[in-house]
Amino acid sequence: MEKRFLDLGRMAYQRGIVTYTDFLNLNEQNILYGIRPEFSYLTIESFGGYEMAERQMAAFVPDALLFCPEYPIACIRIAPLGKKFAESLNHRDYLGAILNLGLDRTKTGDILVEEEQAHLFCQEKIADFICENLTRIRHTAVMAQHVEIKNFSYEPKVQEVKGTIASLRLDSLLSLAFGASRSSLVGLIEGGKVFVGGKLVTSNGYQPKEGDLVSVRGMGRFRFQSSGGKSKKGRSYVTLLKYI
Repeated sequence: MEKRFLDLGRMAYQRGIVTYTDFLNLNEQNILYGIRPEFSYLTIESFGGYEMAERQMAAFVPDALLFCPEYPIACIRIAPLGKKFAESLNHRDYLGAILNLGLDRTKTGDILVEEEQAHLFCQEKIADFICENLTRIRHTAVMAQHVEIKNFSYEPKVQEVKGTIASLRLDSLLSLAFGASRSSLVGLIEGGKVFVGGKLVTSNGYQPKEGDLVSVRGMGRFRFQSSGGKSKKGRSYVTLLKYI
């Protein structure tokens, strides 16, 4: 992965063009963040099709180019042909149907699932193929259509979680957010599944800052909204925004 990043950066610099990665997951974005000092001759930006996207493309932009990169990302709306007979579909259903078309996960970004439809972000070059071939998910007939990214808007659903914690440590915040014991979360943190502000964190005692976005692979994500005041027992009051 590091070699691929270095090759893309070198190509951008030598040819004076913008180069792009495939869609990167959080771990791959963390690897790129770790070697970023080696790209002092470039600007590196990332985007996933909408604000707060988890899976993102990185763009390597030569310093001589003073413009924002135009990411080769398409947005596709997937909806049932007949709502009356449509099943309740989840993220796994949509992803499975898309991968069953023979596509690699690196070519697709986030899938935003709503009650009766979903939006998929993918590389532009495979968008037409998906629209033509994605006709069924499980037993539900669907239609996939292009959506102009500039016309796309997304307001995530959040649940406010308030409580008190012994200290502003990462494991304490995770425990409050997901209703699990701190000890049961140790494996997730030490196993490299927790990211704070896009960076991998493997220390239970790490202290996120207010406003940080915390992502836990396989469980979800939340924003550390605020902290303030102490209870009579010396515990800190905190507020989290959990994305649902």
